[in-house]
Amino acid sequence: LDKGKKKEIFLSFVLAYSPCGYAEGTSARQRKEKRDFSFFCARLFALWLRRRYFRSTKERKKRFFFLLCSLIRTFATMRGLNPYTINVGGKLIDLAEPQVMGILNITPDSFYTGSRTMTEESIRAQVRLIVDEGGQMIDIGAYSSRPGANDVTPDEEMERLRMGMRILRKEAPDIPVSVDTFRADVAKMCVEELGAGIINDISGGTLDHQMFATVARLGVPYILMHMKGSPQTMQQEAHYDDLMKEVMLYFSEKVQKLRDLGQKDIILDPGYGFAKTTDHNYELLQHQEMLKVFGLPILVGLSRKSMVYKLLETAPEDALNGTSVLNTIALQKGANILRVHDVKACAEVVKIVRKTSYF
Repeated sequence: LDKGKKKEIFLSFVLAYSPCGYAEGTSARQRKEKRDFSFFCARLFALWLRRRYFRSTKERKKRFFFLLCSLIRTFATMRGLNPYTINVGGKLIDLAEPQVMGILNITPDSFYTGSRTMTEESIRAQVRLIVDEGGQMIDIGAYSSRPGANDVTPDEEMERLRMGMRILRKEAPDIPVSVDTFRADVAKMCVEELGAGIINDISGGTLDHQMFATVARLGVPYILMHMKGSPQTMQQEAHYDDLMKEVMLYFSEKVQKLRDLGQKDIILDPGYGFAKTTDHNYELLQHQEMLKVFGLPILVGLSRKSMVYKLLETAPEDALNGTSVLNTIALQKGANILRVHDVKACAEVVKIVRKTSYF
């Protein structure tokens, strides 16, 4: 699509979404019903727009069938009839209840010093802690993505992951494992050799153009994150004419590319802290529920990030309370997976928020 058509589609989406995204009602139940109907209408409108702009009849029919199925699933999910599920290693994981994903960093320079594990004993202890405190998934990474982090070679990243995965699988053989990498070769090795079940790509396929084809061929769930630039340059890329417009178009284009390649399970990550200022992060959090229009699960990573400790004028080590507040807001705005350093605190947040949803 040319720029004019993309703009028209986006503005049409906003018109369809906004009347009920901020709907007021006399009760929480009425407001929820209005929002649900709003998302359904927005999805239906998006379906009509996509059908209008497909050129060939064959392509139009194929995409229409896919989008119709997606529309039905979205509506059913909003009504509580068919919650999101993802297939991890042949096992369906139900995301009707938000999942807590514990972080396992095999790095010496992660921004939060309490998450750095480089020895076998520290890795073993961290895995046990995540499981004992109620973690339902583990995200393992061997490349620090903090702003200005040093580059790590593919060989070194693979070596770290082999050591970490060997210990992880011994300590927690049944827990679903996500690998945090933007390199297609590393992703392939982790799935085929080490048994990883999910690929978490901070770059959304931009740092390795083989990533989309690789994950589609591997058949594993793919976490698609919004970011501009690389970990070394992303903070210089934090410029937006319209943040939410750019984020929505980014996901729209990349989700379609993945679908064209046959990718089944896609999880969206808004990318808090990546190529975004503090104000950008809070604007994104305020409008996070807009991502629900894609009909896909949402993962958020807010744990101890600068949007917490800079606002509170503290440090990552003192940002747990702020993190819990942000995780609460994220859940209320549709998050399905919370990626965190502090599993126990997050599990308690999930339990409390879930309790309020019963009324």
